[in-house]
Parts: sequence; C-alpha cells; structure tokens
Amino acid sequence: MDEHIKYQNVITAVCGSLWAIMPEKLEAILNFLSLKSEGVTISKAVIDDVVAARATGFGDVSGEIAVLPLLNTISNRVGLLGSSSGGTSCQTFGRRFDQAVADKAIGAIIIDVDSPGGSVHGVSELSQKIYDARSSKPIIAVVNSLCASAAFWIASAADEVVMTPSGDIGSVGVLAVHHDQSEALEKMGVKTTIIRAGKYKAEGNPYESLGDDAMAYFQGRVDETYTQFIDDLARNRGVSTRTVETKFGQGRVMGAQTAVQNHLADRIGTMEQVVRDLRKPSRKRRNTAALNIAKARQSDLAEASR
Repeated sequence: MDEHIKYQNVITAVCGSLWAIMPEKLEAILNFLSLKSEGVTISKAVIDDVVAARATGFGDVSGEIAVLPLLNTISNRVGLLGSSSGGTSCQTFGRRFDQAVADKAIGAIIIDVDSPGGSVHGVSELSQKIYDARSSKPIIAVVNSLCASAAFWIASAADEVVMTPSGDIGSVGVLAVHHDQSEALEKMGVKTTIIRAGKYKAEGNPYESLGDDAMAYFQGRVDETYTQFIDDLARNRGVSTRTVETKFGQGRVMGAQTAVQNHLADRIGTMEQVVRDLRKPSRKRRNTAALNIAKARQSDLAEASR
C-alpha cells in the first residue's frame, strides 16, 4: 500500500475515534501521522529508542512486588501508534495484571503511570478489572510523573493513588477531532465523490464539511463517554459525580498538592517510598487510602447539605 494512503487512513481512523487524552498529545499524534503521510522519514533508531525507554512488561521489586508500567499513549490493542511510541495496550496490560493477581508469590502490585491518556476503547473495562481486584492484594498506582485522561481513568481504580512531588494528574474529559480536507483537496484539483446508501453512512468523512446533524451525533457520543468517565472516577475515588465534575480539574491537570486536596490522589510519595511502605504491615497502608476516601465522602455530604 502507498505510504501516503496508509497514513491518511490512519489519520481518518484517529479522527473517527473518541479520545481521553491531553489535547496537545493528540495534536502531536496527528502531526506525526501527517509528516509520515508526506513521506518524511523518522529513523528506526529514533523509534527504537522511544520504545526501549517505554518498555512494557512487569518486573519484580524486593521479591514480591509486581510493577506494571502504564506508559505513553493508551490503546485497546497494540497497533501502529503503540508500536511507534512504546504505548500501552489495554488488552496486554489486562493480561499481565491478571497474571500478577493470580500469582500467589506476588504480594502487591504497583502500577507505574506516566501517560497522557489515549483512546477510550477498553479503558472502562480495564478500570473495572482493577477495581474488582482490590480485595485480592494491595494495588497502588504511582503517578510517575504524568497521569492524564485515560491513564487516570485506569489508575484511579487502584486501592491508592500516590503522586510524585513533581507529578501531574487529571485532564478529565473526552474529545474527538474532525479533519475537513475538502478545501485543501479542491486546491489540489482533487474531487472525491462518496456513493452511499443509508442516511448517515460515511458521516464525518474528511472529504465533506461536518453538518449540524453529524456534529450533534458526535457531540452526543462524546457526552456519553464523558458521563461514563465521570461515573467510573466517582466510584473509584469514593466521591460524588458532582465532585468529579467540579473539583477534578474540568479538563486541566493539577500538581500533587492540589490533587491530594481535591481527592484525585491519596498522598505524595516517590516510587522508592511506596516500595518501602508496601513492606510495612498492610493495615496501616490500607487505612491511609480508606481515610482519604472517607474524608472525600464527608466533604461531599457537607456540600450537599449547604
């Protein structure tokens, strides 16, 4: 397949998807794909360096703690974006998580998070999987050092969310992008005719402007996914949906101190500190997260009574 057509198809797929990702990261992805479609070569060595730095898999710390990396762009399956950025597949991460939960030699799981988010597909299911495993063994998400959008959707399901002092968390929101290429193609002397059956078939294609009906449809899909995102965060963090909507940044990220105050995270600490804490009696560790969730619920009740 011609490289231009190949990457244009990928761009169309990206624009036809829903994303829980930092907007600047989605823009970077689209710029990368545009460059590739124009024939700009990015050396294999550069891509290999990125993938090596973002290697997935889980390691063993102190003999009984599994570390599961949740890194870079998140997607449901391993694909072109994941392979070129060292990203995380929800399906692959889920399988490794299941293995760590089932392994009796592993006493605790650390989710090492450094991700701007990604596609929404598979994210709610992975968040549910982690939430359901809470009673099996301690599960700690460490923001090390970015936990945005889909990554936060997943990491919030852990027993406890710990942030490095310089970390960022949040970017709660869902977005979609439509690329209208009609004017650009017209200037190039290219006219695309779509032959269709079905009132909404080919809706949102890049060769036509986005009509009012299509805009309303895509906005409805974004809103529906956003509601699911909010509901899952409220469940995971033990707060009301109103708290998520008003105090979780409304699409912005926030630093560690503010995040703990607003109940996005439970405490501030480094990966090394978390490992040391996991060696201590579990009762003290579990009470820390439970106390923070209880405080969040009390705050919700106080606000509701005003």
